[in-house]
Amino acid sequence: MTGHIEDFGHWVADLAAFWREWTAGREGPFVLAGHSMGGHLVLRAVAEGALRPDALVLSAPMLGLLPDWLPPNVQRAASGLMCRIGERCRPAWKWSEKPGELPVGRAALLTHDADRYADELWWRQRRPELVMGPGSWGWVAAAVDSIALLGRRGMLESVDIPVLTLAASEDRLVSFPAIRRAAARLPRCEFIVFGPEAFHELLRECDPVRDRALEAIDLFLDRALA
Repeated sequence: MTGHIEDFGHWVADLAAFWREWTAGREGPFVLAGHSMGGHLVLRAVAEGALRPDALVLSAPMLGLLPDWLPPNVQRAASGLMCRIGERCRPAWKWSEKPGELPVGRAALLTHDADRYADELWWRQRRPELVMGPGSWGWVAAAVDSIALLGRRGMLESVDIPVLTLAASEDRLVSFPAIRRAAARLPRCEFIVFGPEAFHELLRECDPVRDRALEAIDLFLDRALA
């Protein structure tokens, strides 16, 4: 169940190929949306020129790893060291005391809504082939490299399409300060912040948070695609 990749570029290329096939013969406008690591990937794909939607929606995009206080060069050195001293595909963090079971307290990282979290558990039981556990050390190293790529001067500044970025200031899975810095660099970005009422999964949160997020997306698309 370990999530492993050697280079996020594989996923970017995969997305670009799917985008070309899916948009071929269809009339726009076209909108691309991504959450967490998906948000990172769609933003990188646009920044690299692999595809060009008419608007972009990012939900809690993974633009920096935790802990925030650890400098990116130290993160890179640490993940590289762990890849050299052991198997790159081994888990980078502990999953659970009992194999196959979710770690205690995981829900508190994701959502305040117990029913929506329970829905995920239902799908895990119904479709066990889709279950994904912790990332590998190879994934961590690839993530650090991909984040550094987006951090290069001119990368985010080249994204000249309308972008909506939603983020939770109390996010405990991705770096909120990194999201805030990236939003400031995007030329046409609207940035909406949720406070302690929201965790990482903004679109699986309690109704007040989820409704606000969906309304923000609707209003943004009305403006961006008018």
